Amino acid sequence: MSLSRRKFLTTAAVSSTAGMIMGAPAIARAQSSETVNWRMTNAYGPGAPFYTEGPGSPTDIINKINTMSGGRFNIQHFAAGELIPAFEGFEAVQAGTIEMNAANSYFWSGTTFAAQYFTTVPFGMSYMGHMAWLYHGGGLELWQEVYEPYGMVALPMNNTGVQMTGWFREPIEDVSQLNGLRMRIPGLAGQVYAALGVDARVLPGGEIFPALERGVIDAAEFVGPYQDRRLGLQNAAKYYHTTGWHEPATTGELLISKSHWDSLPDDLKMMVRTACQAACMESLAWSEAVNGEALTDLVENHGVTAQVLPEPVVAALREATLDTLETEANADPMVRKVHDSYMAFKANHDRWASISEGPWLKDILGV
Repeated sequence: MSLSRRKFLTTAAVSSTAGMIMGAPAIARAQSSETVNWRMTNAYGPGAPFYTEGPGSPTDIINKINTMSGGRFNIQHFAAGELIPAFEGFEAVQAGTIEMNAANSYFWSGTTFAAQYFTTVPFGMSYMGHMAWLYHGGGLELWQEVYEPYGMVALPMNNTGVQMTGWFREPIEDVSQLNGLRMRIPGLAGQVYAALGVDARVLPGGEIFPALERGVIDAAEFVGPYQDRRLGLQNAAKYYHTTGWHEPATTGELLISKSHWDSLPDDLKMMVRTACQAACMESLAWSEAVNGEALTDLVENHGVTAQVLPEPVVAALREATLDTLETEANADPMVRKVHDSYMAFKANHDRWASISEGPWLKDILGV
């Protein structure tokens, strides 16, 4: 073989190899530049802070994902009523007609009671304990297991922290006053109240004030001072009770079609997870920042009486909660599995909190 031919073949081989090496990133770049377009519905109405807009909200999460992906992942948001009714997100995601829905998992407890635990549990854990269980106690894995038969996955997407018991036309001074009371209250707390004679009803946020004002209901729970003041609930009732017994840390849910989720590349999945984790912290921080001023305003400028529920009433609610949880856990192996996991983690976290947060609350805050 001549020198010139040998040189030509060598050069061609090098050029071919270089082309393959250079071509691989080019192909990867072409694949990664594909745009994903999804839709997210919401159980809450347009313009609602935390639930629709603002720090830690679904639209904030969407903006984070869009920015992190460099515009590759675009999610169009629809508030309640704009595409589907408020409480039809579960069915829409399950059917695959939409890819995502923002809500709280306890809205679906009628379909699978185990979903309740991933939002909050009455007399359960604080934000710190609940998030610790989800991310480091097996809670998140159980969440996926609960939804697997429905073809969906879920992620925690925000958190209100502790909530208020709610608004009442008359102060609750005795447990007998609960019998026959008509109250807007979702989730497991509604079942607990029902065990004590309450007519528990689930209403979308936008329907709470008119129902309370017109006397369709006698009491209502929503979130906390800032969110409740925005709905104008102080203009329909003046007694604002608290203990936080029913929702000590209320976690939002991003519900996702599993088939669509599985189709995402790993980097986009990580962006969704990261955006949701950031929103959980941001939403709690925002809630803690605005509730103090709102409560002061409600009491000083709107004639609201804010007071803790009497201990005998709380004791009756605690007993009813434990009975309800045991009844539901005994009726469904999946509920039992989630219940036992939550309660075992809570027992350990309670021991830690009793020597960390407990003394701090007593010594620093004087409570």
